[in-house]
Amino acid sequence: MADKNILLIEPDYKNKYPPLGLMKIAQYHGPRGKQDRVRFIKGVDRSVLLQAWDRIYVATLFSFEFPKIAQTIDFALQVAHGQADKVFVGGIAASLMHERFVEERRWQGVRFIKGLLSDPPAIALQLDEFAEELYSDDFHGKPIEDLIPDYSILEQVPYRYPVRDAYFAYTSRGCIRKCHFCGVPKLEGMQRDTDSLTGVVEAIDRLYGPKKDLILMDNNVVASPRFKEIMAEIRDLGFTPGAKLIRPEARVPVQRRVDFNQGVDARILSKDPMYLRELATICLKPLRIAFDHLGVRKPYEQAVRYAHEFGLAELSNYMLYNFHDGPKDLFERMRLNVTLNEELGVRIWSFPMRYQPTNRPDRGHVGERWSRYQLRSMQIILQATHGVVSGEPEFFKRAFGDTPDEYEQILALPHDFIFNRDWYENREGRPEFDDFQVDFARLTGDEREELLKLLSSCDPSDFGGLRDQTNSAAIRRVLPYYRSRPKEELFAIWAKQKARSSAPVDPGPADDERVEDAGLDYDEDGVAAPSLKSLEAA
Repeated sequence: MADKNILLIEPDYKNKYPPLGLMKIAQYHGPRGKQDRVRFIKGVDRSVLLQAWDRIYVATLFSFEFPKIAQTIDFALQVAHGQADKVFVGGIAASLMHERFVEERRWQGVRFIKGLLSDPPAIALQLDEFAEELYSDDFHGKPIEDLIPDYSILEQVPYRYPVRDAYFAYTSRGCIRKCHFCGVPKLEGMQRDTDSLTGVVEAIDRLYGPKKDLILMDNNVVASPRFKEIMAEIRDLGFTPGAKLIRPEARVPVQRRVDFNQGVDARILSKDPMYLRELATICLKPLRIAFDHLGVRKPYEQAVRYAHEFGLAELSNYMLYNFHDGPKDLFERMRLNVTLNEELGVRIWSFPMRYQPTNRPDRGHVGERWSRYQLRSMQIILQATHGVVSGEPEFFKRAFGDTPDEYEQILALPHDFIFNRDWYENREGRPEFDDFQVDFARLTGDEREELLKLLSSCDPSDFGGLRDQTNSAAIRRVLPYYRSRPKEELFAIWAKQKARSSAPVDPGPADDERVEDAGLDYDEDGVAAPSLKSLEAA
């Protein structure tokens, strides 16, 4: 039954890595598999409406991308002319929000795949043998999850993934931890080793040519009982410190790197210097360590010190916030990296990652120790820093203050003041900023809490109506500062500020070393100021 038309669709959200699941499905159906005709599109490409398709696969990523995912599924049904049994949806969101997808009435008949395609194809894809569906008799084929990704489909779309010249692989799946904020236990279960990494790399070399980098997507590689063997295998593949790739068609060799993109576990790294000693024998860049709450401060700091001892000077960490922490907890974690940078002479980039429940279809969750207004403020700060917290003292102090109290005061500023800090603190906006500081200083602690609750209760466009909701004269005096200026005026201020700015700029890590998603391009409903992205495009 070869020679069928297979359509692969990824929603048009911005993402760092190509869709590995669709690449493996392409291998299953393509010239080295069932010999079908495979086409890959990103987003709604109406040209596919001109052709009949035998099967349509839709990938999903983060649950908060639900609106774009829903739009893509609706489009897939349109392409299928309403034949829902031709549409298959899988991936992270489809697994973590499985019931939500299945219960959507307009998608009845669509197959939503939960978890990995680790069973034989007919079972993993829920095919009906009695209905004689396409390849429904494939009960003994190699699981799609274990196939080599088909890199050729990436050339079919104009979108350029920040990381593409790389081997994408796993040495283990699952995790020994069961962190409540993480979806891995639901997606992959307990930790287990995978097939030979060498076999995957050699197959990609043979089919698609050598790749520059090795991106390992393990969730907790240092927890593997085969950790030393994995490191030895990576070294044997040529990914040692200073390694370069020389391509015949290129004049200049390119530096190679290994990236465990999900990070490594500080609680394990801190137990024995062996782990960092081994990691230092490969061209690891950067070393990613999670620092999710202050409770892991000691193991995190010890892991950084071991890294420095063995010459690993470029580090990156994920900092979860908006879970059980509060602003002061996050500040202390960010500030620790500044201290370690100064003491050890390393470079630690922090990436604050706002917690969202894994089954929530939007970014609206507010942690018990945060306010909605503070979260908006943090987003605007991170827009200015492109999602990165520099460990350089000057840059850090400028963005976040020098003490937890200063940080909380920054989070409480009017968003126009945060968005155009230099304008209000050093230029023509200074008189207004000074007046605000005088009026804000008159607020008691209880009044500041009441102010944040009021500001968090509605969108910035409705701040003008808050005066009638408080009995505090001091709060009523300060509320006018929070009314957002017209966007045109903000644009003009921002342009002048940018043209005259002499402040040093920290370039941060390369694009391919940044995190998959920091939420910077998603202004929540009610964010007071336009995003930097919209300004730069204007």
